[in-house]
Amino acid sequence: MTDDRQQEPAPHEDDTQGPPTLWQSWMSVMAAFFGVQSSANRERDFTRGKASHFILLGLLATVVLIAVIIGLVKLAMSLG
Repeated sequence: MTDDRQQEPAPHEDDTQGPPTLWQSWMSVMAAFFGVQSSANRERDFTRGKASHFILLGLLATVVLIAVIIGLVKLAMSLG
């Protein structure tokens, strides 16, 4: 006998359709920022993602990094 019930997808397979979510895109940018992007996520990003989303998130990450560095330098200067 065969089971006619549909199997629910595994948690890691539920994002196989449609573009990556904002969170998935942000995490991909962060992983790429530090050079630790997985092959599966990179493949997902190149096949389903929009370049403009990753460019904007990358620019945002760069601005945040620069602001953090400036803030840390100002903090160090005021304590010194």
